[in-house]
Amino acid sequence: MADPRVTIIDVANKAGVAISSVSSALNGRPGVSDATRARIIQVASELGFVPSLRGKSLSGRRAFTVGLVLHRDPDVLELDPFFGGFIGGIEDAIDPRGYALVLQISAETDEVLQRYEKLAAGRRVDGVFINDIEVDDPRIPLLRRLELPAVAINPGAPFPFSAVRQAPESGIAATLRHLVELGHRTIAYVSGRPDMWHSVQREQAWRAALDDLGLRPGPVVPGDFTYLGGASAANALLELADPPTAVMCANDLSAIGLIAQAQHLGVDVPTELSVAGFDDIRLGTYVRPRLTTVHTNPRELGREAGNMLIDLIDNGAVDDVRVPDAALVVRGSTSRVRAAR
Repeated sequence: MADPRVTIIDVANKAGVAISSVSSALNGRPGVSDATRARIIQVASELGFVPSLRGKSLSGRRAFTVGLVLHRDPDVLELDPFFGGFIGGIEDAIDPRGYALVLQISAETDEVLQRYEKLAAGRRVDGVFINDIEVDDPRIPLLRRLELPAVAINPGAPFPFSAVRQAPESGIAATLRHLVELGHRTIAYVSGRPDMWHSVQREQAWRAALDDLGLRPGPVVPGDFTYLGGASAANALLELADPPTAVMCANDLSAIGLIAQAQHLGVDVPTELSVAGFDDIRLGTYVRPRLTTVHTNPRELGREAGNMLIDLIDNGAVDDVRVPDAALVVRGSTSRVRAAR
């Protein structure tokens, strides 16, 4: 177990070497023999010495931190469980490799760009993650100019930075097949933010899957990836002269908001309206009925992205990574179309 009271001086004294030799040995730099390096590592382990991030930074010309700047309204972010799992995955990857995470949040585009400028100018981070990628994302030319190592999460293709991806198409197609097998023919869609690439990608997958099934797209209403957006979408869809019998939502939060508002309006879910989401957040298992959804794995995305970014910092290049495709999870919010009276 690490002992914070043990210093590099203690290691040097017990190993009988200079402090500079300890620094070289523990940071993998030349200047010491293999036998001396092995002795220093053994002594450090026996004493429970772990180099501080500051010390490693000064000796290795690195900050030993990576940055995540979230372009989100903090009030909205509080309601989105995706980021808890995603940040947990990043920590799973970077902590054993001696890195720490710098997390910043801003709702304003200009401020987000300034945050990247400051992180790069002050050498506060060695690399950054790019998430919630926009269709014409202003961060891309900025990060190219800053020459800051970056790993993107679920970007469009092609993309100028290394990326970790989880394809949504098969999960969305399976959801629509499930609904069609239950007898649904008018399937609406509650979309996400139109400026975000993953929102565009999910809607394109919904349209393509319906086309493959020989169905015309049902009505599309905005949901903004939020609970309130889903509730507003329920009002819009249920006011139609010929409302849909099923709805797929771009994420679980909007699906949960839609279900709550539909129930408030006296519409039973799922016997009168089937609802499916996307993300498989834990909250979807607590609502009633439990939410049919497309399972993603934000923790795995974060873990892969964390390892990729440190590999990129170490080696200057890294291959893209794909995690297993998103997949359908059937629960209680979908059922057969109720027979017409």
